[in-house]
Amino acid sequence: MLTTLAYGLAIALNLFCLFLGGRFLFAPYAAAAGYGVPAKEDRAYLTIKGVRDGTYGLVGLALLAFAGAQAEAWFMLVVALVPLGDTLIVLRNGGTKATAFGIHFATALIVLLSAALLFAV
Repeated sequence: MLTTLAYGLAIALNLFCLFLGGRFLFAPYAAAAGYGVPAKEDRAYLTIKGVRDGTYGLVGLALLAFAGAQAEAWFMLVVALVPLGDTLIVLRNGGTKATAFGIHFATALIVLLSAALLFAV
């Protein structure tokens, strides 16, 4: 049961990264608004975020498939820095506290939970 939960959450988080990456690539301004800091220009930076998020999703899936739970756990532990940084970015750039903490900080906690579950497997 724990193994199913650990792998299921890790797969879901990695697929969500792929989804976010695609959203920033194909609907960058809507994705930026959902992120918490709307963009009027800077399409290149939004594309960079899309590539970054999509790459994290692919690396996470590859680690899970080819290296196992321990490698994925370490990856999740390190990658939790991204939503923590996103929390600060939203707060420093006029985004709401609800978005910063309700989306980004909460995501960081879920990623850390995923790491803990994977370490326990």
